[in-house]
Amino acid sequence: QVQLVESGGGLVQPGGSLRLSCAASGSIFSIYALGWYRQAPGKQRELVATMTSGGRTNYADSLKGRFTISRDNGKNTVYLQMNSLKPEDTAVYYCYGDLVINSGYRHLAGDYWGQGTQVTVSS
Repeated sequence: QVQLVESGGGLVQPGGSLRLSCAASGSIFSIYALGWYRQAPGKQRELVATMTSGGRTNYADSLKGRFTISRDNGKNTVYLQMNSLKPEDTAVYYCYGDLVINSGYRHLAGDYWGQGTQVTVSS
């Protein structure tokens, strides 16, 4: 069993900031990357940012400069600092993990998702 548990979402005014956290736990053998995606109402899920265990980052071009991803490898936790938030940032934010898990005597690689946390930017 693997869990990705997000926290830190909520309601914020335009121009404000929020920090999301996601902790990965369970039968994890190794983590290649952790990150964030988001899905706004009526839209497809889209990349926000990811970070590999080695520190390589990948951001959505439109979010560079406002959003910053970071990780604590010792805690299997990834963070997303969101600044200068806009109403169009309103979405459910999902934690993502590119993991290798222990399954019996095997190691299985795959993509894993959290349940999502709502971020609403509104005055």
